[in-house]
Amino acid sequence: MSDQPIAPPLPARPISHELAVLAAVGSVVGVEVGAALGKGLFSQVPPTTAAWLRFSFAAAVLLGMRGAGLAWRAARHRPGPANLRPTRAGIVAALPYCLALVGMNWTFYLAIQTIPLGIAVTIEYLGPLAVAIIGSRGRLDLLWAGLAGLGVTLLGFRPVSLDPRGVFFILIAATCWAGYITLGVRARRHWFGADLVTLACLFGATALAVPAITAGGDQLWTLGVLGMGLVVGVFSSVLPYTLDMVAFGRIAPALFAILQSLAPAVAALSGWLLLGEVLGPGDWLALLCVVAASAGATLAASARTHQGKMVRRVPREPSPDNRADDPATGEPDHR
Repeated sequence: MSDQPIAPPLPARPISHELAVLAAVGSVVGVEVGAALGKGLFSQVPPTTAAWLRFSFAAAVLLGMRGAGLAWRAARHRPGPANLRPTRAGIVAALPYCLALVGMNWTFYLAIQTIPLGIAVTIEYLGPLAVAIIGSRGRLDLLWAGLAGLGVTLLGFRPVSLDPRGVFFILIAATCWAGYITLGVRARRHWFGADLVTLACLFGATALAVPAITAGGDQLWTLGVLGMGLVVGVFSSVLPYTLDMVAFGRIAPALFAILQSLAPAVAALSGWLLLGEVLGPGDWLALLCVVAASAGATLAASARTHQGKMVRRVPREPSPDNRADDPATGEPDHR
């Protein structure tokens, strides 16, 4: 993975630091609330169908936003953003990125069908954390790796064991998340951030269409399911991307990354409030170990950057013009 990408230029109207921080926190909340709402759909449609609804509605809303922006600029006689014509190199770079993004979200939905949301996000976070630690190669990173390992080990001592199938899927999601981060650097050399997000959502909607529609049956086309699918798409992808655009470049990358590291805790709270998933003391301790490891790895990488060393940073999923529900400013959508 290459160095931190250059942040996009700031808009003409200044935005306060406090508002930018709130936007970064709102991005995390949006992703995890969207995940909880998506899991709530499982009582009516299978996880694959829920993932397809998320991709489909997110792509539709993002395309609508792009069209509205172009129309607004045209009405005011302002030049629109430059259009990037797809090249062979751009397509080659985008394809594995889209595969990683779709695989990450699809297997995440399959995982949370059988394991609690907070625990799933905690385990999945090992993907970007591994990229951050491997890329940094500092002695202190052994501590963060050990802390994360302790957190995962604690999950093995739960009174009720985790479903092996769910653990299998979430480990695939973690691997896809790590690939999504590293592949995103290359893909963003050929695509604008908004275009890349939209392309990935379109890819997911197309790739999952047949199995999702087949499995969804008649229940898929009810207004309640379609309406909730729209909400999930907005919360998981559109809202986080928009809020990241506000935050990125206006707060320090290290602070942004640390705020993103709160994702497991926010996921656990979302699972409790929206799904009634109660975690035990050992689960919370495991979660806090992973959060602390992610924040520590980010701070260590940031410190080495300021010392002039070449480092690779990552906490969660790419952001604003660098990100793709949900997701590397050092990272997310994930999801």
